[in-house]
Amino acid sequence: MNKKYERLCDEMIQRQIVSRGITDPKVISAIRQVPRHLFVSEALMDQAYGDFPLPIGEQQTISQPYIVAEMTQSLALTPDDRVLEIGTGSGYQAAVLSRIAYRVYTIERLHSLYIKARKLFDKLQYHNIVTRYSDGTTGWKDEGAFDAVIVTAGAPEIPQVLVDQLAVGGRMVIPVGSRYSQELIKITKDRKGVRQTSLGGCRFVKLIGEHAWRES
Repeated sequence: MNKKYERLCDEMIQRQIVSRGITDPKVISAIRQVPRHLFVSEALMDQAYGDFPLPIGEQQTISQPYIVAEMTQSLALTPDDRVLEIGTGSGYQAAVLSRIAYRVYTIERLHSLYIKARKLFDKLQYHNIVTRYSDGTTGWKDEGAFDAVIVTAGAPEIPQVLVDQLAVGGRMVIPVGSRYSQELIKITKDRKGVRQTSLGGCRFVKLIGEHAWRES
């Protein structure tokens, strides 16, 4: 990373992430390692470290840095974990996860975003990210069960098929609510069943697919 983006990244971490209560050193280190400006268009690179989401084409966005950090921290990842991400988008969230977890499986339903993210992962040599072009709401049964599942778009309800692909002891974080606003829900699965905790309000683009919103 050049000096300018290094400085912008350091400022982002201090002002937007650490100051809002992100304390996991693994998460902070992962965010520091990933060059966020490469996950947006050239025209938006200088805004990449700002405290807001940015458009990435196809009516999709790269999430605000704090949301990426909060969702990552809530998964409580270890270096042995296998993570399923629903909605690759720009690839930034998967890249951050890949700096902590053993392997990240990420699914994208929009072909142009899928291709762009895969090329960027290869360029950055993030070899522990496995990509798939598909409907993410059906999960990735052949590779389950997963230690963690992260959904980066808002669902009308929690897809049971994704809960089923979560290992015992696994964690999932997903925005659930209406088309316009959601609640970030953390799910923990143990031998007795599933527990839910609210992490607060949020706003994501719609999760489209067989087990979520249908395309209008």
